[in-house]
Amino acid sequence: MASISSLSQSSQAAAASFSPGCRRLRSRRSTPAAQVFCSAERQALFSRIAPVYDDLNDLLSLGLHRVWKRMAVSWSGAKKGDRVLDLCCGSGDLAFLLSERVGPEGEVTGLDFSSKQLLIASSRQNLSGKACHRNITWVEGDALNLSFPACYFDAITIGYGLRNLVDKRKAMEEMFRVLKPGARISVLDFNKSTSAFTTIFQEYMIDNVVVPVAGSYGLSEDYAYLKSSIQEFLTGQELEELARGAGFSDAQHYEISGGLMGNLVATR
Repeated sequence: MASISSLSQSSQAAAASFSPGCRRLRSRRSTPAAQVFCSAERQALFSRIAPVYDDLNDLLSLGLHRVWKRMAVSWSGAKKGDRVLDLCCGSGDLAFLLSERVGPEGEVTGLDFSSKQLLIASSRQNLSGKACHRNITWVEGDALNLSFPACYFDAITIGYGLRNLVDKRKAMEEMFRVLKPGARISVLDFNKSTSAFTTIFQEYMIDNVVVPVAGSYGLSEDYAYLKSSIQEFLTGQELEELARGAGFSDAQHYEISGGLMGNLVATR
C-alpha cells in the first residue's frame, strides 16, 4: 500500500496555512504574506484540475508528453540504485519513469504541494503491478524549502513545475543544495521561445485548442493561465544563467518539438 507523508490536514487548511518545507518537517522560518497567497492560489488551481489532469495531458499533446517526459528522465542521468527526486510531481508520471530507471534497489521521492495530485499518484502506484514502483514515496511539501539534507540525491527532475513556482531562483538553489556533486537536474517545461513565429503559434494553440478543450471539462479559466505563465517564464538562455547563478557548473537548455517545449539540464 502506497503512503503519502503528512496528508492529515485538509487541502483547504493547507492552502490557508501553507508554509515552506514539507509539513512532515515544518520550517520555523516565516514566509511573506504575498508569497503565501500566491502559493495557496496555485495549490488550489492544481487541486481543481487534478481529476482530469492526465486525460487532458494526453488529449492536448496527442500523447507526446510521454515522449518528452522520457527524454527528461534520460537527461537526468538517473541509474540503477540511485536515490532520486521528482519535484512538483503531480500525478507521478516522471516519478514512475524514474522508478523503472533506478530499479527496486533505488529510491524515488515524488514531492508536490497538492494533496489531491498526490492521492492520484498514490492510487496509480497501488494499482501498478510493477515491483519497482514500490520504491516511490510521496511527500506533500514545498519545492522552495526542501526538508532533505544537503547532497542527498543522485538526480532530480521537475516537469512543468518550475514555471509555476513563485521564486524560481530559490527553487534552483534548493535543487543545487540537495543534489550530490557531479549529479544532474532535468527541468522540462513549455519553452519561452525567442522566435516570433513559435511564440505566435504557441499562443494560438493555447487560445484556440487548449482553453476550449479544457472548457469542455469546465476548466477554461484554469487553463487560460498557461499563456501568461509562459510569457512570464524564462527563455532557455535565462534558465541557463539562473542555474549557473545558483552554483551549477554546467547548464544547457534544449528546445524540443519545434521549440514549443524545452528541457534544461544542469550539472552540480
